[in-house]
Amino acid sequence: MKKFILYSIVLAAVMTGILSCSEDKLSDESVIVESQIAQNDLDRWLTANYVNTYNINFQYRYADNEADMGYYTIPARMDEAVKMAHLLKHVCLETYDEVAGINFTRANFPKHIFLIGEWEYKNNGTYILGTAEGGKKIYLAGINYLEEHLKSAAELNHYYLKTIHHEFTHILNQNKPYTTDFKKVAEAGYVNDEWSKAPNDTGYLHRGFISAYAQDEDREDFAEMVSLYITNTPQQWEAWMTEAAKGFDAKTGKNGRQLIEQKLDIMRVYMKDSWGLNIDDLRAAIIRRQNDVMTGKVSLTDLKVE
Repeated sequence: MKKFILYSIVLAAVMTGILSCSEDKLSDESVIVESQIAQNDLDRWLTANYVNTYNINFQYRYADNEADMGYYTIPARMDEAVKMAHLLKHVCLETYDEVAGINFTRANFPKHIFLIGEWEYKNNGTYILGTAEGGKKIYLAGINYLEEHLKSAAELNHYYLKTIHHEFTHILNQNKPYTTDFKKVAEAGYVNDEWSKAPNDTGYLHRGFISAYAQDEDREDFAEMVSLYITNTPQQWEAWMTEAAKGFDAKTGKNGRQLIEQKLDIMRVYMKDSWGLNIDDLRAAIIRRQNDVMTGKVSLTDLKVE
């Protein structure tokens, strides 16, 4: 899968005994084992809120074997890692708990979150916000810039929250593919790595794409459709659709709004039938929880363990 958008505890696949061929169940042993590094307050909070609750390893300490060595990377700062741990828990994990049930989140959300401090810059002028790898890991970049983006809901959403939902969508798609009908809606519009270059970097709504990056390929298009729909208000989505309707795609004979809404219908059915997720309920919960963060109803620094 293309890798775009995105040691207090060590993740290890462990088996405490080999099941006999006649047994048809998994071991109930946790895949998380504690390291020998002395735990601090963040480690203890993560154990309570990530490991014990979701069996997820939230790795904020730098490890070069986890980082992409094709880029210059630096560690995430402790204070920013604390905030990101709270954000991901409140706006992402607990949102899926609320809408689909905690068993859905436990079963499907990747078991390894890894943070780095800097964005991963590419030689074409773009940079990587995050990555989803093999359905097991989400890699989040640019953590050391989190504080400056906390002042703006749009920026916080663009650089971090939307990225997490985008990468999670990739993981869902890996487990249960969506119909090939999605790709056919605007297939001629996919331009791969040319998405960030003129003329593809503008006018994408008119051509039936919700973002410039959605023009890369159908997998990125699908993830952009999901993540941008569920993290933006109905008013913002309608503003995009109004603009999209001004353009006409000669290849399909439809305007941009018609193409996007055709893809939205496919995405809506997929999320409901494959995962039991109502995307409108999901959007309402995410926006409410985003507002909780912006209005200070949720502390991003409290490491008290109940």
